[in-house]
Amino acid sequence: MGMVKEFREFAVKGNVVDMAVGIIIGAAFGKIVSSFVGDVIMPPIGAFLGGVDFAALAVTVKAASGDNPAVLLNYGKFIQTVVDFMIIAFAIFFAVKAMNSIKKKEQAAPAAPPPPSKEEVLLAEIRDLLKDNNKSA
Repeated sequence: MGMVKEFREFAVKGNVVDMAVGIIIGAAFGKIVSSFVGDVIMPPIGAFLGGVDFAALAVTVKAASGDNPAVLLNYGKFIQTVVDFMIIAFAIFFAVKAMNSIKKKEQAAPAAPPPPSKEEVLLAEIRDLLKDNNKSA
C-alpha cells in the first residue's frame, strides 16, 4: 500500500501536473504549426516556384513491382517538417527570451531591506554609547 500512496503523492505534485499540461499544450501547438506550414506557408511558396506541391516531392528509390509498392524518398515532407521545426523553435526561443527578461527585471530590482526594528536601533545606540565611554576613559 505504501507504493500506491507514494505514487499518488508524486502524481499530484505541482511539477508533474505542470509538465503534463505543458506537454499537452506543446502537442497541440505542434499540430497548429504543422497545419500552418502545410496549409498556409508551403502552398504559396510552391505556387511561387511554379506550382510545386512540397508534400508530393519524392525520389523513387525502387519502382513498384507487382503487389510491392514503390520505395520513395519523400524529401518534400522532410522540407515541411524542417519548416515546422524552425517555426516552433523560434516561438519557443522568443517565449524563453521573454521569461528570462522578466526574471532579470525581478532580480535587477531587489527589494530594499526592511528598516531595523526598534530593538535593533536601541541596541545600536547602547553600543555607540559604550564605545564613547570606553574612548573617554
